Amino acid sequence: MGMTPEGKIKQKIDKLLKRKGIWFFKPQAGPFGRSGVPDYIVCARGAFIGIEAKANKTRKPTALQTQCMEKIVGTGGKCFVVYDQATLEHVEDALDLLEDIYARH
Repeated sequence: MGMTPEGKIKQKIDKLLKRKGIWFFKPQAGPFGRSGVPDYIVCARGAFIGIEAKANKTRKPTALQTQCMEKIVGTGGKCFVVYDQATLEHVEDALDLLEDIYARH
């Protein structure tokens, strides 16, 4: 049985975060999870980051996901929607920037 396109994206996100030694949590989806919460809750050098994985660029976050991401950003966090290598690189660039800032202090 093959992996879904979204599953492949999540696998790449997992690899990136593990390679960089970054703490993350993947909230449980389904009836016992909180609707709208991003697929990944990340803490990197004190920064709170939400990452939503999508199969491709045509898949948009739901209204609840958008609302949750807006609340995260509104309180000082960062959010990313990842659906391909380029959007994954945005996350990696942000993580590298946090590392650079942390290393200077």
